[in-house]
Amino acid sequence: MSAISAADVKKLRDVTGAGMMDCKKALEEASGNMDAAIDYLRKKGAKVAELRAGRDANEGCIIIKTNANNNFGVILQLGCETDFVSKNEGFIEFTNSIVDVAINGKITSTEALLAADLGGVSVQERIAEKVGVIGENISIQNFAAIEGSQVCFYNHNNRSGAIIALSKASSEIADLGKSLAMQITAMKPVAVDETSVTEEQKEREKAIAREKAIEEGKPENILDKIAEGALNKFYKEFTLLKQEFIKDNKKTIEQVIKETDKDVTVIGFFRSELGSK
Repeated sequence: MSAISAADVKKLRDVTGAGMMDCKKALEEASGNMDAAIDYLRKKGAKVAELRAGRDANEGCIIIKTNANNNFGVILQLGCETDFVSKNEGFIEFTNSIVDVAINGKITSTEALLAADLGGVSVQERIAEKVGVIGENISIQNFAAIEGSQVCFYNHNNRSGAIIALSKASSEIADLGKSLAMQITAMKPVAVDETSVTEEQKEREKAIAREKAIEEGKPENILDKIAEGALNKFYKEFTLLKQEFIKDNKKTIEQVIKETDKDVTVIGFFRSELGSK
C-alpha cells in the first residue's frame, strides 16, 4: 500500500471535519481512496451515533430563520451533550446548514427534514457523521415550521427563541411580530388564546384547582366556581393574547395588537428553549 500523504489527510479532514488521526486511519483502511475513506468515516459515525443515541442532548443550538418574503419560517433546536460543543462555530454553522435545507425546501416536519439532502446525503446521515467526529450525541430536539402573511422571530443567544405568524404584512406589523416573539420567548405562553387551549389542558387546570380547594377545606358547592376562576387565571398567565405586555404591563397583548392593526390576527407560534421538553 502506498504511503498516506499529509496532504491527503488534510484534504479528508477539510471535507469531513474528522480528526487528523481518524482521517489517516480511514485513508489507510481505504488504501488511499478518498471516496472510500469518506464512506468509512460515515459508517464509523453511524456506529458512534447508535451507541450515543440514549445519552441526553440537553445542550445545543437554536436557529430560527424566515425566507426572503418573510411568509415562511422554521425554528430548529439541534441538541448536543455539552456547552463546549454547543458554542463551537462549526456546530453552529452545521445547525444553520440544516435550517437552510428546511427553508429552501419549505420542509414542515422533522421526518422530512431528516430525509432531505444535505451535500449529497441525508440530513440524518450528516448528523451521524457529526456524532462520529465530535463524539457526542447530536439530535434534533425540536423542529417546527410556520406560514403566514408576516412571519417574525426572536432568538436569544441561540439558547431560546420563538417564531410567530401573523395574518397581515407591513413594516409596522413586522415590528409588532418581533415584539410578540420576544414576549413568547420570555413569558412562555402555551396557546394563542383560550380557544386554542386543549380541552385536556383545561380539565387538568380545573382538576388541580378543585384538589387544592378540597385540601384547604373549601365547601363543595363552590368548587366549580373556584375551578373556573383558576382557569381564567391560567388564561391570563399562559395564553398570549391575555398576557400583560412585557414592554408595557398596563396593556394586554390583545390590546397592543388592536392598537397596531385591528384586523391583524395571530395565526400561531412556536417556542424553543435549551433544556426544556
